[in-house]
Amino acid sequence: MKLAQLLLIGSVFLLPLGAHAQWQWLDKDNKKVFSDQAPPPDIPDKNILRRPNAPPKRLNFSAPSPAGEATDTAPAAPPAAGPAPAPAGAAKGAGVDKELEEKARKAEEAEKAKQAAEAQKIAQARAENCSRARQGKATMDSGIRVARVNAQGERIIMDDEARASEQKRLDAVIASDCK
Repeated sequence: MKLAQLLLIGSVFLLPLGAHAQWQWLDKDNKKVFSDQAPPPDIPDKNILRRPNAPPKRLNFSAPSPAGEATDTAPAAPPAAGPAPAPAGAAKGAGVDKELEEKARKAEEAEKAKQAAEAQKIAQARAENCSRARQGKATMDSGIRVARVNAQGERIIMDDEARASEQKRLDAVIASDCK
């Protein structure tokens, strides 16, 4: 019983946390709108009444004005209450580009490192194959009797024909892996 009461009291205290990450703004009819998503791009920043702790970046898809017009019209506009959010967004945009470039550069470096590691693994495998093939070739060339195990687990001594085919196979491995 006490556990159920503690859970109920705990959930009552946790309910307001859901509203902590809410947006609040005035729409075009001057009605207050509450949402967990950012307001549409057509809502001016002065109409946004409350933002969550970490607001997502709003993308501006409008066409950029020519450089001459932007410098002429920017000083003529009266400043709103508080600092203008547009220059801060522009500074963040430049930072985002640098961050994206840095991430892309790191991803390329990681890909190159991955390819280098893969190439090194292949080189090690070839070196090991070369070493084994040379040892096998030396064994075949020595003339000693060589036995193989068949599918039933029986030892079978290689005859001259099997020895010659094994030598050809080892020569091919040495030719491909020992470069």
